[in-house]
Amino acid sequence: MATLKQIRQRIRAAKNIQQITKAMKLVAAARLKKASDRVLEARPYADKLREIMGSLSSGGELPSHPLLQRREVERALVIVLTSDRGLAGAFNTNILRRASDFLKKGDFEPVLITYGRKASQFFAKRGYTIISSVSAPSAGARLEDAALITKGARQMFESGEVDAVYVVYSKFISAIRQVPQTVQLLPIETPQSEGGNSGDVSFEPSAETVLDTLLPRYFQTLVWQALLESTASEFGARMSAMTSATDNAGKMIQSLTLKANRERQASITKEILEVVGGAEALKS
Repeated sequence: MATLKQIRQRIRAAKNIQQITKAMKLVAAARLKKASDRVLEARPYADKLREIMGSLSSGGELPSHPLLQRREVERALVIVLTSDRGLAGAFNTNILRRASDFLKKGDFEPVLITYGRKASQFFAKRGYTIISSVSAPSAGARLEDAALITKGARQMFESGEVDAVYVVYSKFISAIRQVPQTVQLLPIETPQSEGGNSGDVSFEPSAETVLDTLLPRYFQTLVWQALLESTASEFGARMSAMTSATDNAGKMIQSLTLKANRERQASITKEILEVVGGAEALKS
């Protein structure tokens, strides 16, 4: 049975942990606000690009372009987005499980680009080929990270090193809900316009020039959107995890304090009984 001194040491340790988790919760909450704003600001741009692509595809057959080229998938590049650090609840675990299931079920030879040390460490230990590892900044994803990943993936696809490119990330729904997603990036799937076929589309200066400008930007936007969603999901998961940890530490402190008070009262009662017993012995 723990002594009163040991219980008090555990209370001090729990209070120290509570202070740390509370500070981490406040930092994550501040970063989550900024990250969620970035996600909401980026979504209309991505939606508008998707709408433009749908309008183009509804106008008839598009000219051939390297990013639209379809071929049998024998080798695929999978981009996995995690974080550098833990203490984010099940955020990394859910992504790694989703990516592992996809790689096991996929009928192709996989190569990986990992974003965040958690993905790099996980897949390196399991013998997967990692061609590039990008560190995830603690403050959140940067546009240059998206440009770097996009450049490497595009070069591999256009050169024929891989036949398809996928991304596995966590879509941000709210601070307490993040949903793992697996999305095909290349070849680009041209979305269908809701209005159906709108007839011929006139390109100026030419269809090839428009696609050469639009498709790379559309591809980078998809990657950037996934990075933003992943960043917001990480901060949301970390805030929720640290909130739970802070609350649990508070409950532990309360329980240990009650236990310490009982031990102290028992010790005082025992001392009183010893004094009374000694006094009675002296009388007799």
